[in-house]
Amino acid sequence: MAELKIKRIYQAAENEDGLRVLVDGLWPRGISKEKSHIDLWLKEVAPSSFLRKWYNHDPEKWTEFCNRYNKELDFKKDYLQPIIRSLKAQNVTLLYGAKEERFNNAAALKEYIRHLK
Repeated sequence: MAELKIKRIYQAAENEDGLRVLVDGLWPRGISKEKSHIDLWLKEVAPSSFLRKWYNHDPEKWTEFCNRYNKELDFKKDYLQPIIRSLKAQNVTLLYGAKEERFNNAAALKEYIRHLK
């Protein structure tokens, strides 16, 4: 069965990644489009600028960030269809640029998608 994974964009691409989807609203610093190995950039599913700035990767705000982000995602479900369709046939890796590996929008998005099924 296909797996939904998350990975920092700065980590090397691997065959097991499957479809590589960037889920940040901003292009990551220092990554060229040619060398990124990104199959799809879904900036539409990134947190709003307001939410991203409010959260500022503060772990104490994580639960509230997830709640607010989920509410935003409720209005963006159509943009998630390429991920959901791809998961039927292959792994999908959600890529993010943040240094924080546990409390980031890709981790929140993974949980959101997991609960959609």
